[in-house]
Amino acid sequence: MFCGALFTTGLRAQHPQPWNAPARFARPDLDSDEGGLWALMDRQERRLRRSPFVIRDHSLNNYVQDIACRLGGKHCPDIRVHLVRTPLFNASMAPNGMMQVWTGLMLRMENEAQLAAVLGHEIAHYLERHTLERLRDIKSASAFATFVGLFGAAGAIGQLATLAATFGFSRDQERAADRIGVLLMRKAGYDPAEAAKVWGNLLAESKARPDGGGASTLPMFATHPGAEERNETLATLAAEQPGGTTNATTWRERVRPFRSDWLREEIKLGQYEESVSLFTRMIESTPRDAELLAARGEVHRRHGGDRQFDLAVADFRAAEQIGHEPPEVHRGLGMIYRRRGASREARASLKHYLELAPQAPDAPMIRSYLEELGQ
Repeated sequence: MFCGALFTTGLRAQHPQPWNAPARFARPDLDSDEGGLWALMDRQERRLRRSPFVIRDHSLNNYVQDIACRLGGKHCPDIRVHLVRTPLFNASMAPNGMMQVWTGLMLRMENEAQLAAVLGHEIAHYLERHTLERLRDIKSASAFATFVGLFGAAGAIGQLATLAATFGFSRDQERAADRIGVLLMRKAGYDPAEAAKVWGNLLAESKARPDGGGASTLPMFATHPGAEERNETLATLAAEQPGGTTNATTWRERVRPFRSDWLREEIKLGQYEESVSLFTRMIESTPRDAELLAARGEVHRRHGGDRQFDLAVADFRAAEQIGHEPPEVHRGLGMIYRRRGASREARASLKHYLELAPQAPDAPMIRSYLEELGQ
């Protein structure tokens, strides 16, 4: 179910048997066990459609839906992608063709091919009917209800790692989905080498934690150790037939209108090490991006401590030098200077913030700080 289960352990290089996509799935009779499961999924999809977390931008939805269709081929009419505003890396696909993709995942994609790697893996689970098998395997009524409910729930961040551990796919199912996902990427014209990069980037985020990733909030790490081995296996699968497109420029253009919101949601998570790792990787790719420098600076500022404040000031000043920086750069500087007792610098930065964002939600609070500092 989970793209958190997107990559499993114990995968070994192998010579796979030829694979052909199955015919489109006919809707099962309602009085069959599968028909009952489809009806439950339809109900959860209606619930999801009403959720305030769902992104309703037609352009972005159509763009992602088109990628899924290119991967799904003849199954395209049965695949329905829902983009969900939740700042963690996750995707899922139900037996009736309903797919969720969370914005924390979208933020972490560097190009279209990487998103195709995730979608292709989920579509592979769908084509192999893995989620249907998992539903049939669940014996506990309460566990079954929880599993089904997840497909219609958005924003269930707190439970995600536990649920991934409980409902993860088997090793063989993950192995098959990896192989089929790479085949789908190749057929759609994408560079399958990007699949391994997705995993490598997530692994780097996890290792950035003081515990080395043992208690990561990324769901897949709850049940799938040995990530390095899987990364190598995906790279091996891609190397068998190299080549293909990444569509990096198109991807950046399509997601740019939404990136500011996704960055703010990532900052609010309060996962210091992972967010710094993520933003640092993004900055290395586009070093003259004031918004990314501002985001990393804000993560440092919120974490606190003299060293983190110094790092935050450095990022904020770098963003300011590039120009067209977000107003929050000056708020961040002002808050640090205020904390350090540098009243003159604090006043100048906070005033600049209000000049750039006079209607900001925190404007009344900032004005109270200015009064306190003696305008």
